[in-house]
Amino acid sequence: MKTYTLTKEAIAKLTPEQHRVTQENGTERPYTGEYYKNTDVGIYVDIVSGEPLFASSDKFDSFCGWPSFTKPIVPANVSELRDTTLAMERVEVRSKHGDSHLGHVFTDGPEDKGGLRYCINSASLRFIAKDQMETEGYGEYLDQVEDV
Repeated sequence: MKTYTLTKEAIAKLTPEQHRVTQENGTERPYTGEYYKNTDVGIYVDIVSGEPLFASSDKFDSFCGWPSFTKPIVPANVSELRDTTLAMERVEVRSKHGDSHLGHVFTDGPEDKGGLRYCINSASLRFIAKDQMETEGYGEYLDQVEDV
C-alpha cells in the first residue's frame, strides 16, 4: 500500500502560489485556478504528499470560482477543522498526511449528492488523468472516476 507524507523536498518544489496556499493557508483568486474549468476524467491529489483527495466524477461547477466537489475520494485523507478567521465561522479542509491547506467545505452543495460543497484551491492539487492513474500508482481508484 502506498504511503503519503510531507517532505522538505516536496515543499521545495512548490511554486510561490502553491506554497502560499498550502503552507500559509492562502486562497487563490476566484476563477484563476488551473482546475476550475477542468472537465477531464481522473483524480486530484495533494500537490505536496500525493494522497488522493477528489475524483472527477464528484466535481461540479458551483459557480463560486474554485473547483468544487461533493465528497472526498478517500474520506480518511481529508481533515476538517473549525476556522474562525476573517470574522466568519467555516470548516477548513486539509490533507491528512501532507497537512496542506486545501480550502473549505460548505453545506450548500447538491442535495442529491449529500449537500456538501468542498471548495478547493487548484494550487493545492495535482490532476492525474484516468489514462495515467495506473502508471502513477492510483489504479485502485479507477472505479471512482467513471462517468456517472
